[in-house]
Formats: sequence, structure tokens, C-alpha cells
Amino acid sequence: MASEEEVAKKYQLITRRLQEVLGGDLIKAILAEGRSPKAYWGTTPTGRPHIGYFVPLTKIADFLRAGVEVKILLADVHAFLDNLKAPLDLVAHRTKYYEFILRAVFTSLGIPTSKLIFVQGSDYQLSREYNLDNYKLCTIVTEHDAKKAGSEVVKQVESPLLSGLIYPGLQALDEQYLGVDFQFGGADQRKIFTYAELYLPRLGYAKRAHLMNTMVPGLMGGKMSSSDPDSKIDFLDTPEAVKRKIRKAFCEEGNVAENGLLAFVKAVLIPISELRLERLCGDTGEDTEEGKELTRPQKPFSANDAPEGTVFTITRDKGGGPSHYKTYQELEDDFAAKNIHPADLKAAVRDAIISLLEPIRAAFLANEEWQKIEQLAYPDPNANKEPKKKKEKVYHPPPPGKGKNAKAAPAQVDGDATADATPVPTPPADEPNGTVVSA
Repeated sequence: MASEEEVAKKYQLITRRLQEVLGGDLIKAILAEGRSPKAYWGTTPTGRPHIGYFVPLTKIADFLRAGVEVKILLADVHAFLDNLKAPLDLVAHRTKYYEFILRAVFTSLGIPTSKLIFVQGSDYQLSREYNLDNYKLCTIVTEHDAKKAGSEVVKQVESPLLSGLIYPGLQALDEQYLGVDFQFGGADQRKIFTYAELYLPRLGYAKRAHLMNTMVPGLMGGKMSSSDPDSKIDFLDTPEAVKRKIRKAFCEEGNVAENGLLAFVKAVLIPISELRLERLCGDTGEDTEEGKELTRPQKPFSANDAPEGTVFTITRDKGGGPSHYKTYQELEDDFAAKNIHPADLKAAVRDAIISLLEPIRAAFLANEEWQKIEQLAYPDPNANKEPKKKKEKVYHPPPPGKGKNAKAAPAQVDGDATADATPVPTPPADEPNGTVVSA
């Protein structure tokens, strides 16, 4: 049995910075028994992963610090079911690509990959037992509930495919077959989570807890999406690409309600800064391996001369001195009061993102296998296209009597009779009226 103080400390680590927790008492009960909770976070290998993934991947550091056993699900079957986002011949390559990039991101954050269990969905989702449970779900779930559960995650079309309707059921079954106590995901997964809480007990399985992180808006507003290149920054984007995208990002002076850059600072940069500050102080909880794989020490996103406890620094381009912040709220208040120019906020966020992506790109460039997988997973759509041939002009002669060189039409006689176009020769003088005179 664990003490109340120990339970409270671990629970605070597990749930801090989350948008919502469903079934928190289930986690507390496990901690009180002195057991280590088991969790999974899943992702479908479809489009290229973007920096919005920093939100859940950073949070996983807290789970490890609290002694949680974490599984990373590469949901390849789900990727195919979601309205055929990834054809079957690409799913296998993209699954390998996702594992490469996730391991590189975890390593860049100082999170030990040796403590993470990577699982491929098709390793168990094609089993007899799993499919039998899926059929059982199909006998008790209504079309309305299945469609509602996937409305925020599965691609919505006018005439939905059956594959999108069984998607939420498979995600619910994953909790049982991965043997976890809670599932972790984005706030957009909420309807699937409540679906799982309702239907798993009807199959005789335990109800799990569900933890949700906030969703990071895109650079142009709205959701950060893999299908909108201007709304996101990919993990492998070059510094030039990052600069270009940040330059185009919507950032209105004083506007804190619709500001993707401020949201990114709040959800990604400041949490990473806080993790780094805690690591520098040796406060990593039960994760004694955190930071051991780093090739160099990491500091928060603050200036070298910043006061102790600073998590973010903005340097003004046109003078006025830097501004140091210990909390996000201080930064938001300053921006709302127009004490920070949008160009200065963009520069600070740009530099922070470039520094985050540098070790990830370096790992990619040093790994030939990963590079080959990247080409197979995301082939150039224009690579095999033949250039369009110019149409050759073919001369088609006009029909007889048509065209610009045709003779004029003969005149009409008495309104309907057409005169002979061939001229009649004038008869000779010795042949009156054309009749031959005998001698």
C-alpha cells in the first residue's frame, strides 16, 4: 500500500497539464494499492507527423516519472480503415516511418525509449479472439452511436463507409487487448473514450480511465492537420521551411484568442522548458534514465542571463530589452496589452522550433534505412508522371466547295433554277443557232 502523499504526488504528475480526465478515481485506486498503472497512446500512421505531436509525446515523460508502464500503439489497421487514408501497400512503410520518427522525438526530449513498449496493431488485431469481440460489438452497437463516436476522428463523408463505423469499436477493444488501465489521447478522442466506457463493460471487460491533452491549433488558425501544409510544421522540415511557415502564420497584435503561436508556446514550449528545469534539478521521479541518451545538456527556452525559473524569453528586435517569463499567463497578459510585437513573438517561437527539430533532422540524415523508408512511405506523386505531350496539329482539308479558296456560289434564275456554272461557247458564224448547214 502507498501513502496518501505518494498517491497524490504521482496522480498530480500523471494528470498535470491535461485538458480533461475521465475516471481519475480508477488511477488513484491503482496507485493506492502500490501498483504501477499501465497506459497506452496510439497513433494512426497516415500523413507525415507534425510538431503538434510534441504535446502528447512530452506528456509521456510525466507518465514515466510516475512509474506508469507506457505502450505506444502504431495503429496500422486503423490507418487503413479511416476512409482509406493510407492504401494497404503504403501502411507497412508508414508504420516503420512513424516508429523511426517517434523514437527520434522521444530521444530528442530526453525520454528513454528503452522504457517504452512499441506495438503494431496488426500483431493482435487480426487474431480470432479480437475479431470475435469485434463481431460481438457489432451486435450491440447502433449505427448512431458508432457514427457519433468517430465524428471527431474518422474522416466524415456524405456516404460513410462501414470501415469508419467499426473504427471506434476497435479502439475500445485495444484497451482490453493491450492490457492497460487507461488510454491517453487528444481531446478530439473524447467521444470514442465515452463509447469505450459504455460498451466494454457490456462485453464483460473492465471500464478504463481516459486522459486527454489539449489540441494545438494550426498556424493559420483551426486544427493543425497533416493534410494542410500551411497549418503545420513537420518534424523533418528544414530551418528555411520553418522560417517561411512562421512568417506566414496568423499573429494579430493583442489577439490572444486566435493565436496559434501563443497556443504552441503554452502547450509545447513551456512544458518542455519546465521538464528541462526539473531535470536540471534532478527531479525526474521514478525515471532514473531520463536525459541519459542526450548528447548535450538542454536548457529551457530562455536567455542565458534570464532570472532563475524563467521558462520563456522574448528578445525585441528593435530594442527595449528582453522580456523573461516564468509562467504562460505572464506572457499572454503582455501580448494582450500589446507590450510584445507579433514579429518578436514569431522570432522567439521560430528559434525554439528550429532548435527542437535540429536533433531529429540530424538523426534522419544519419540513418540511411530511415531515409529509404521515408521515400517508400511518402513517394513523390510527380515522380512517375510522364510530361504531357503537346498535341500535334493535324490538317483536315475542308469539304468540297468550303474553305476560304472555294468559288463563289452560282446565281439563281427565276428564284429557283440554277444557271449552269459552265460557260456556253459562242457558235461560229456559219452555224446559225448552233445548227450545221449542209452544202
